[in-house]
Amino acid sequence: MSYTSAVHPQPTPLPHAWALLLRAALALATGAALFLGMLAALIVGYDLYHAGRIYSGVSLAGVDLSGLTPEEAAIQINRAITYPVTGRIVLQEGQKVWTATPAELGLYLDPQASALLAYRHGRQGSLSQRLLDQFQAWYTGHDLPPLMIFDERAAYAYLNRIALEIDRPTIEASLSVQGIDVIVLPGQVGRRVDIPATLQPLESELRKLTDALLPVVVQESPPVILDASAQAEIARKILSQPLTVQVPDAQPGDPGPWQFDQQALAGMLVIERVESPEGAQYRVALNAANMRSFLESIAPGFERQPANARFIFNDDTRQLEVIQSAVTGRSLNIEATIQAINEKATAGEHTVSLVFDYTDPQIGNDVTAAELGITEPVSVQTTYFYGSSASRIQNIQIAASRFHGILVPPGATFSMAEVMGDVSLDNGYAEALIIYGNRTIKGVGGGVCQVSTTLFRTAFFGSYPIVERHSHAYRVSYYELTRSGNVNPELAGLDATVFVPVVDFKFTNDTPNWLLMETYVNVQARSLTWKFYSTSDGRTMEWDTTGLRNIVEAPEPLYQENPDLAEGEIRQVDWAADGADVTVYRTVYRNGQIYLQDQFSTHYQPWQAIYEYGPGTRIPKDRGDNSD
Repeated sequence: MSYTSAVHPQPTPLPHAWALLLRAALALATGAALFLGMLAALIVGYDLYHAGRIYSGVSLAGVDLSGLTPEEAAIQINRAITYPVTGRIVLQEGQKVWTATPAELGLYLDPQASALLAYRHGRQGSLSQRLLDQFQAWYTGHDLPPLMIFDERAAYAYLNRIALEIDRPTIEASLSVQGIDVIVLPGQVGRRVDIPATLQPLESELRKLTDALLPVVVQESPPVILDASAQAEIARKILSQPLTVQVPDAQPGDPGPWQFDQQALAGMLVIERVESPEGAQYRVALNAANMRSFLESIAPGFERQPANARFIFNDDTRQLEVIQSAVTGRSLNIEATIQAINEKATAGEHTVSLVFDYTDPQIGNDVTAAELGITEPVSVQTTYFYGSSASRIQNIQIAASRFHGILVPPGATFSMAEVMGDVSLDNGYAEALIIYGNRTIKGVGGGVCQVSTTLFRTAFFGSYPIVERHSHAYRVSYYELTRSGNVNPELAGLDATVFVPVVDFKFTNDTPNWLLMETYVNVQARSLTWKFYSTSDGRTMEWDTTGLRNIVEAPEPLYQENPDLAEGEIRQVDWAADGADVTVYRTVYRNGQIYLQDQFSTHYQPWQAIYEYGPGTRIPKDRGDNSD
């Protein structure tokens, strides 16, 4: 049995130098570890020594607080730092001085917060930062500023007390009136302590904890107006005699003149300061509000709207004839009048004319038919009102006259209500039967709808666009009468009602020419004729009607007792009418093409006859409807 043994190399011995180096390194590592251990022990011991105490070398405003607890430090700080009560701040303005302690000006020491600030030094930040702060304080010392509280309110109050001795108002040279005497007084330079500007350096000096001499900042405000004698002379001129306001070129019937005596002028005199390129000065004038109130009270008496001339077309000469001259509009220009009064019065004048604005009418008296494009009648319609009462005829005449000679501009929409205006007793209308709600009653203006119906038909058959039209609540026989006095049912649906200002009738003059309207009431013939004059553009019109449909008979008559009637007296107050529906169609052609198509649908309600009778009256069972 044989064995084979491995041959292992032998370790190479280290050189002697390397062995020395290794031993030295081990020695150094051991020394460093001992040093760090001693250093750590020293730091821990230093911290333990200063546990709850301010680190060595820390001072506040020169007061050494090393090793003191915060409570001890606060006592030491409060004892050592006496600047708030022993310091002196001298405030000066001119020859006057005021001496105050910092505490009086609102500066207070906070010893507890200051002590806490010192205690925290070396205890904040990272470990390295804390160790560095502790070392620097121990090695070189570290002085902290005290924590002071500055209450600006106390300083503000102190300066306010100083201001009471310094401040004085600016007084301008004054100009006033006593009675009718003009008084002038000199002015005074105003002075005011600028507290914010004084506080800014004061706070800065107080935080230095040193005595100081500081100026009180004062702003001066000299009067802007030093001499008011020229304006006083103007005021004296105004008050020297009465002022007269008149209408320029006054005609008989014009109001005025109006006179204001010196006492009234003195009450209206206004003295105010105004800026000008030469500087501020007083302006003397009469009170615009007072004058405006007076002028507004008289202005309505001068108000006049511009109105076109009214014409009729002479069918023989084919020229226009003036039947009512054009009216130039006039209105009192209140602001311009106020300015004129002041300009004249301050110049020493004592008679002033009112200022008016004038507005020319669109159409004057000298316009020709050719200029307006009026050459021929383009639509003429007549309605009849047989059986109308005198009051109804009166209303038809008055309403129709409002439109006689009126011109409608090309492209304009004509409103009947605007031209007719207020339907009232004051405007000449009488009481007649009208439809109001679901009753026929007496009311002012009954019969006006005869006029609106005639206008509607003239515009309808003249092929003009109808913008607004309202039918009556029930069929009214007046609007279906023919010249012979018979009722033509084919005219049903061609009525129009107006009730100013709620219900209107409107149509548009859609031609390039003016439209002249003429109205003629023939009382004997009981007819109203409305004429349109213009120039035809070649349009033609076809119309058709469905006739009366869906006819509903009128309800049985209603009898009501009226204590104002005598026994046996019976009076009819409403008249029966059958209800029905009707639609009127219209097609307007121009140049062979359909230009306009429209329709007018009307629903008439069945209407009940109503009778009133006196107490005790016997009502006949067979009594029927006596409408007329």
